[in-house]
Amino acid sequence: MNKERYKEEYEEGSELLWPSEKEDKVTMKFYSDLSRLTKNETSNNTKRLNFFVLFLSIIKLKKF
Repeated sequence: MNKERYKEEYEEGSELLWPSEKEDKVTMKFYSDLSRLTKNETSNNTKRLNFFVLFLSIIKLKKF
């Protein structure tokens, strides 16, 4: 079942334009990819920060 875009009109005068199934899938994939990308970027930054903190702690230990 492949629904096409359609308009829904209400008595109050407002209208809603509903997306087609294909547009819905593209939108959902976009937000899914965006969410995954954001999570990976945050994870990478945390790893880099942890590595940097570890590196600084090693340098401090060698100085003393």
